[in-house]
Amino acid sequence: MSYWVTRVPLVEIEELRRAAFGDAPALPSAVPDSPRAKLLAAIVLGAQGRYAAAATLLGEIGRGRDPVLASLALSTFASHRRQLGGHRAAFARDGAALRLVAGLTGVDDPDGLDAAGARADALLGLAADNLGVGRLPVARRLLARAEPLGWRARVRKGWVTAEIELASGRAADAVAPAEAALDLATATGALRHVTKSQLVLAAALGATGEREPALHLVHEALGVSEKFALRSLSWPAGLLAAEHDPDAPGRDRSRVDAVLHAVLLRSDPDGRRLARDSPWVPV
Repeated sequence: MSYWVTRVPLVEIEELRRAAFGDAPALPSAVPDSPRAKLLAAIVLGAQGRYAAAATLLGEIGRGRDPVLASLALSTFASHRRQLGGHRAAFARDGAALRLVAGLTGVDDPDGLDAAGARADALLGLAADNLGVGRLPVARRLLARAEPLGWRARVRKGWVTAEIELASGRAADAVAPAEAALDLATATGALRHVTKSQLVLAAALGATGEREPALHLVHEALGVSEKFALRSLSWPAGLLAAEHDPDAPGRDRSRVDAVLHAVLLRSDPDGRRLARDSPWVPV
């Protein structure tokens, strides 16, 4: 049985696009029964930290006949595993996602839900996987292979580039790609991507000693992530707030604990195990 049982009039696919990539990152009450709609719904569910529900949808799409949507579903599932600290667990899905779209072409999609976007997602995912396990040279090579033509891939490439520079001890070199990602996400009106970009830039600025602007960005990101229940972003924002705000570290860590508890309750058993075993997730 599908996770979604729709008993009310179906929403338009554009409303789901707006939830996944626009200025209203809240899931509508009803979702059309199509693979593309379910993919968009799973993206929003993952942003909310509702990983078990997202996995149900992504597993169905990943086994489907459309190789582009299947690839995007695998990459999305891999990103959810990384959000739970499971970088090694993400490797297989990102690799499979890349194989599905090797050599494929097709009609362009404004948000990168096409063959080129799926290929960029898989390569950027593999770069992030290798970054998470400390293989920085491999991460750089994969990053160089990604050709992010669309806005979403370019934003994500900015994130991964900044994170690689931070992991390499070159915080000053992380600022420019993080700023570029934030500028593009803001110009596009992608609220969730703006919030993530603020956190990446805050980490870069904080690492260069710019604590005050970093904390300002973190507080803005916290406000949005809490307003829209974007738990996948609110707990990293809380950690950054605790790091950069000497006046309230206990309050911020308490917030992180509460959010992570909610996330684990909404995760599948493998996801909970990954989070508990991960050095990246303070469970």
